[in-house]
Amino acid sequence: MRFEAIIFDFDGVVVDSEALANAAMADVLAKLGYEISGEEAVARYSGLRWRDCHRRIEEHSGQSFDSEELGSLVDAAVAARAEEMAAIEGIAPFLAGQARRRLAIASSSEKEWLDGTLARLGLAAHFGDHVYSAARMTRGKPHPDIYLHVAARLGLAPSTCLVIEDHPVGAAAGAAAGMTVIGLLAASHIRDGHAERLLAAGAHRCARTYAEAAHVIERLEAS
Repeated sequence: MRFEAIIFDFDGVVVDSEALANAAMADVLAKLGYEISGEEAVARYSGLRWRDCHRRIEEHSGQSFDSEELGSLVDAAVAARAEEMAAIEGIAPFLAGQARRRLAIASSSEKEWLDGTLARLGLAAHFGDHVYSAARMTRGKPHPDIYLHVAARLGLAPSTCLVIEDHPVGAAAGAAAGMTVIGLLAASHIRDGHAERLLAAGAHRCARTYAEAAHVIERLEAS
């Protein structure tokens, strides 16, 4: 089969932000009495929308935080480190090589973060208007809603779309939408055992680099 579109998660797939963003969030939480390391924050909260992340923070900490106030503090801490967050290695040539397909973003992050970061990295033109956020949707990942929404906006059947994800909740969302999912292991927050977690969540294949992902796509289309 031929994939008509590739739909990308964002943090950890387009930009190497998860480690730095979660470290920044951990610093904020520590100042508010919830001691957690950046590594623990990545394991517990990456891949989630803020509203889901906030709920889990309260569950794990046993504390109550105003969602808007805490979110503003975390956003400011992350923004202060944004310039340190580089594009995932190899994504620019990969996007150029896949230009014959429809390309889109389906992220849990806010739209403003997506647009601003794409512009800073010089990647916005690859996606055009097809940059979508689940932040304001009723259900976020691991539910398939954001991926089904993107397919509908592209005018494509979900089965013709390929997803690139770095997190199990996103892999589960893409698989639940009826899409083929490649788990990408290229970001700095990836640790041993991550491929197994992605495959268990629903990823069909894993790739350690974008060059490898391109070969995986070729093999999938040839099978």
